[in-house]
Formats: sequence, C-alpha cells, structure tokens
Amino acid sequence: MDHQPAGPSPSPSKPQDRRVQRSRVALMRAAVRLVSERGTTSIAVTDITEAADVSRKLLYMHFGDREQLFTAAARDLLEREVLPPADDDVLESLRPQAVAMAQHFARHRRFYRPMLTGACAYEMNRTVNEFFETLNLDSVTVLYPDLDPGMARDLAAFLTGGASALVTAWVVEGPDPLDVERLVDRLFGVAEFIAPVLKSPSGGTP
Repeated sequence: MDHQPAGPSPSPSKPQDRRVQRSRVALMRAAVRLVSERGTTSIAVTDITEAADVSRKLLYMHFGDREQLFTAAARDLLEREVLPPADDDVLESLRPQAVAMAQHFARHRRFYRPMLTGACAYEMNRTVNEFFETLNLDSVTVLYPDLDPGMARDLAAFLTGGASALVTAWVVEGPDPLDVERLVDRLFGVAEFIAPVLKSPSGGTP
C-alpha cells in the first residue's frame, strides 16, 4: 500500500503565538513598573506574576528566573525607545541619538537606578554595554573605515565602557532633575578630546 509522505509538523497556531507574546510583554512591563515603583529589584516573583496576571510557571518558562526577566525588560525598553531608525545617517545622528539616550535614562531613572545597583547590576551593565556597543561599532566603522574589524570591535567596546561608566554614575548619583544636555556635552567633550589621538599614527589608526 502506498504511503503519502508525512507533511511538516504543524506549527503553533497564531492565536497561541500571540498569547505567548502577550504574556512575555505583560511580564516585562510589570517588571519595569514594579521596580520603578518600589525602587528595588528585591521583588517577589509572586508579586510580578500577579501584576502581569500570569502564572509563575510562565515566568520561568519565558525567562528562566527573575533576574533574567529584569534584564530582558531593560533591553526591551532600550530597543523600543532608543534604537535608531535603520536609515539614519550614522554621523549626523550621533548627537541626536546621544540626547535620546540620555532622555531615556532620565525618564526611566526610577527603573534604571535600582537595576544598576541591585542584585542584577552585573547583568544589567552587560546588557547596556552590549546594546550600545553594537550602535558604537557602526559609528567606529564609518569614522575609521580602514580599521581591522577586530580592532574596530575593540575600539567600540572601549568607547562603550567609558561612556557607560559616565552614564551609570549620572543615573545613580546625579542630582535631580538629571541634566540631559550637560551629560551629552560631557560625552562629546571626551570624544572630541580623544579623537585626534585616535587619528594620529601613534594612536594606532592609519
């Protein structure tokens, strides 16, 4: 008897996919809201799942643990509010993007301050650095097109680390209200100071 070849396994239905996405979003939004309201990352998992109206099982299924949920929520927030349009001119958008970044951290200071000082501070710093390192790499490759790719990545990581230290100190320790333009001026002041060194033969670039 002839057998018809088995077709592909059915994929999850679109309604199910939408439910999964909704529960992920609900958990991330609840995490941001609760950390911001309470000023701490020491929040019970039950409080988060109740605020998101989902089960504890779903939190662990989606994120593994509470700390991974918090860092995923931070990355989601960054991607939604700070990620530049794909067609932006890299050089012309440098300052506007820096302003947008600073405004973002100022607007969500009540969330980021406990995230940068609490139990998940290490993962939070790594998440922020990875996010901005990708953006900085685009700028580095435009500014220094002859750089070896490995050196370009190292330079982007170096610049990101320094900028991240300034931003973190500003968010955690800066006086209220945070001065966005002052921070951006500081960042660009440092960039303008080191740019001639990077471009000189002794600085290692052609």
